[in-house]
Amino acid sequence: MTSPLWYPVFLREMLLFRRKLLKVGYVFSAMVTPIIYLLVFGYGLGRSVRLNGGDYLSFLIPGLVAMSSMNNSYSWVASALNLNRLYFKTFQVLVQAPIPSSAIMLGEVLAGMVKGLFASLLIILVGFISPAHFHLSPLFLLALLLNCFMFASLGVITGMLTKSHEDTSTYNNFFIMPMSFFSGTFFPIDKMPMAVQVVIRALPLTHTNLVIRSHGWDGRTLISLLAMAAYGLVFFAVGSRMIRRYSE
Repeated sequence: MTSPLWYPVFLREMLLFRRKLLKVGYVFSAMVTPIIYLLVFGYGLGRSVRLNGGDYLSFLIPGLVAMSSMNNSYSWVASALNLNRLYFKTFQVLVQAPIPSSAIMLGEVLAGMVKGLFASLLIILVGFISPAHFHLSPLFLLALLLNCFMFASLGVITGMLTKSHEDTSTYNNFFIMPMSFFSGTFFPIDKMPMAVQVVIRALPLTHTNLVIRSHGWDGRTLISLLAMAAYGLVFFAVGSRMIRRYSE
């Protein structure tokens, strides 16, 4: 039985990822930032904060899972694709192979999702051993998968757009980092001014945070899920088109 066309792309990234996992520093770097946030906000500030009748730590951990999956799905794909395209020149070999651009896109995105899920798993484990009221649900897992898909697809777009490795950090500073702080990760978005809320509610991570903290299937949850799916499909389509039209 022959493997699907996207599998060699995915397998290559997973083999490289496995080599990195053997390095302790790599695992530590994936969780150091959310752990710092957890200690500072969750255990420091969180002792004196109550949200909707619950403790702040229980509110924070799902947000950290969403943020961590976003950062790692996006940044690892964007950085790797940028380096492979501009410095190692392995991406040029890939696009010359007799496989469609959608297969290359899918392989890269699935690899990014695995990396994002791995980083999220570390935060989930911390959530289980913390005193927070943390639990997993099918809705939580669905939101996590869609979030990884969205931002891995966006990472491909960034990796194709950037002209240097430094440009990747620029995109991160303008788009990813603001979403980390203003999309409901650390505080409810309804605490912001109404004019700012309009912008915040249009951000992809906002919908992830709404769904990942939801306790059931209601209209608001369904709208956010549809928004996440729409963002993901648009990012995937744009990334596939950029790969198909690539010439460098």
